[in-house]
Amino acid sequence: MTLGMTLGMTQQRHFKRMLINVQDGIHHLHIGEMEIWDGADLALLREGLFKLIEHERCRSISIDMRYVKYIPSGFFGMLVDWQEKRGVCFAMTTPQPNVQRMLWFRRFFQMGLDGLYELKTEPQDAMVAPNHGTADCLTETAAI
Repeated sequence: MTLGMTLGMTQQRHFKRMLINVQDGIHHLHIGEMEIWDGADLALLREGLFKLIEHERCRSISIDMRYVKYIPSGFFGMLVDWQEKRGVCFAMTTPQPNVQRMLWFRRFFQMGLDGLYELKTEPQDAMVAPNHGTADCLTETAAI
């Protein structure tokens, strides 16, 4: 990683084509304004996270997801793995609706007080449709 400039209390640097802002001990990762992340983007993110987590011992990371509409399937699993193995706290900016509808996102992320979606330590067990209570789901399931 190359050390960049310091803006007030924010340190800014680059890792390949990824911008990293460090503010108040939180590393904010920006890959750019791409709507679709492919395997190469996931590999870049994985490599950057490895350096931050293993070499720099970073434990608070947020990922800019404002523009992203599609994520490779391994993205969420990778974050959960780092969380479980290294105790890393992950958050992300509000993603596009496509990402918000993904099962992994709904099970593992919840809105935090700071407006970021935080990776939960325990996934939500059951997925219940927003307009149905548990009793309604059981009734509908039994009727099938």
